[in-house]
Amino acid sequence: MSYQVIARKWRPQTFEEVTGQGHITQTLRNALEYDRLHHAYLFSGARGVGKTTTARLLAKALNCHKTGKPNLKPCATTDPDPCPSCVEISESRSMDVLEIDAASHTGIDDVRDTIIENINVNPARDRYKVFIIDEVHQLSKPAFNALLKTLEEPPPNVVFVMATTE
Repeated sequence: MSYQVIARKWRPQTFEEVTGQGHITQTLRNALEYDRLHHAYLFSGARGVGKTTTARLLAKALNCHKTGKPNLKPCATTDPDPCPSCVEISESRSMDVLEIDAASHTGIDDVRDTIIENINVNPARDRYKVFIIDEVHQLSKPAFNALLKTLEEPPPNVVFVMATTE
């Protein structure tokens, strides 16, 4: 078996496992429970506080197949029978959850190729297509301007989660 960094090995798989961010996880759970979902979320904070992990948990909750609507308690990989969507999101191989590292993909062509050209393609299997843009503050000004119109009025089955340290 290959070595896995401890932060990835022990990454929280449910909202309950996230520590130190109770106010955030409760807000997201309330949004899911009361069907008050938004098309875009901005997570900000210092390095290592769980922004990207929480974004993945939100993606799992939105797309979990255990219920017919977004699920407050998405599957953990340790569950006896996790749904395929939750497993794929946990393993970072879901076709409907795209994680973009804006620190290394800062240009307008990266935004066009990754997001704008794929925005109108329906999710392959899941309810929502989720774009997680990590280090969003590092996008170039032209790249962010290209993203802006799509971000303001996305299709109904698209959710953006942007994470930033600024």
